[in-house]
Amino acid sequence: MHVVVVGCGRVGSGLARTLEESGHSVAVVDRRTKAFERLPEGFSGRTVLGVGFDRDRLKAAGIEEATALAAVTNGDNSNILVARVARETFGVENVVARIYDPRRAKIYERLGVPTIATVEWATERVLQRILPTRPTAEWIDASARVCLIERPVPVAWAGRKVSDLDLPGVARTAVVTRLGEGSVAGPDTVLQEGDLVHVSVDGGSLELFDRHLAGAPTGGAH
Repeated sequence: MHVVVVGCGRVGSGLARTLEESGHSVAVVDRRTKAFERLPEGFSGRTVLGVGFDRDRLKAAGIEEATALAAVTNGDNSNILVARVARETFGVENVVARIYDPRRAKIYERLGVPTIATVEWATERVLQRILPTRPTAEWIDASARVCLIERPVPVAWAGRKVSDLDLPGVARTAVVTRLGEGSVAGPDTVLQEGDLVHVSVDGGSLELFDRHLAGAPTGGAH
């Protein structure tokens, strides 16, 4: 799908990189030429110079063909305006705006504009909105420091205990679902192929846990 990212700061450039690596086409809009230097070397998407709520700039970014738009500049008002233009003028369904003042979030939600109010985790939450099939967090607490994720158990982990899967201070398995039935996990719960695990994870350590889960467990099976 085609995604327009308005704002090429740390969050916007990170979004653009992740989206392109996931096989999507991306256009990035920013009012500063220098901002595009944050994009990774070899970035093949479009870069459009200008303000994100300018309809002509959005058209140049391919908004008329876009499936999603993320407004992630450093200005709340600009982000909300961009999001509303994308939704109300161009009919883009998957739209999200980053805001810095969480007190505004409920107001904007009433306008039908989903918002991401925390700086930490902004990238993950935006991706959750615009790539709903991407493995991501099922729940994130209000402080955005802890999340709950669901993951299938890889074959390599079958026969291992939950205690082997957990990472002290980083990740702890809460629930194991087997054949459609969930149960509270204990450290001695033995994992089976086909299980789903719900794991509470430190907000900044999702990638660390996913690498741990994807790797082969060390030591012999229990």
